[in-house]
Amino acid sequence: MPILLRALAVWLIIISAETLHGILRGLFLAPAVGEVRANQIGMPVGVFIILVITLLLVRWIRAVEVKELLGIGALWTVLTFIFEVVIGLYGRGYSWGRILAEYNLFDGGLMSIGLAFMLVCPLVAARLRGFVRT
Repeated sequence: MPILLRALAVWLIIISAETLHGILRGLFLAPAVGEVRANQIGMPVGVFIILVITLLLVRWIRAVEVKELLGIGALWTVLTFIFEVVIGLYGRGYSWGRILAEYNLFDGGLMSIGLAFMLVCPLVAARLRGFVRT
């Protein structure tokens, strides 16, 4: 299986885990602490979920060069942004303004931090696992 297909498979696992994380956060945490606070708590938890999955599966992807790993991170970032926009627009009926506010740090949106981490996560995980070539 080519690297690209393996990277897509891992992204599907990540986005599934993140979707479940978001559902559970909305059902249990948001009613207890409010949506803004739940999102603040959820962002580092989400980053942790992404890191753990990537650490477990980055070797399976078989990308070892920095440019490959950053390319995978860029792919994951774009796919995640598209996924979030589609879910926001069509699944929740949010406006473009509401969706983009989730990415604006000045408005309290933390999604840009999550996407920035998604970009570098394959490289970080490969370095932590000790198999990056330059």
